[in-house]
Amino acid sequence: MLTLYWYPKCSTCKKAKAWLDSQDIAVQTIDMVQNPPTAATLMHWMEESDLPIRRFFNTSGMKYREMGLKEQVPNLSLQEASELLASDGMLIKRPILVRNDKLLSIGFKETEYEGIAK
Repeated sequence: MLTLYWYPKCSTCKKAKAWLDSQDIAVQTIDMVQNPPTAATLMHWMEESDLPIRRFFNTSGMKYREMGLKEQVPNLSLQEASELLASDGMLIKRPILVRNDKLLSIGFKETEYEGIAK
């Protein structure tokens, strides 16, 4: 079963969900603003992926800019980054697609989702 961490008001999240629905791919949805992933879960995803910590942050979000995180994120440890992200779902890049606790995708690119669906 796939799990889609999303923010229902986010246009990119809506596109991802619509694409999954159009492909008849069942997903469990979790509102990441109301129920953000735990710090342990985020750390697990960061450790297993080859992605830089920065990719987990919603760098275009207001909270990110308000908190001045552009300068801070490069200096954060995995622990610090995962705890910061878990503290506010609006800081997390979305949507996040997961299968059995394994990170499949951050953000929505149809070509990435096509590879996942097969």
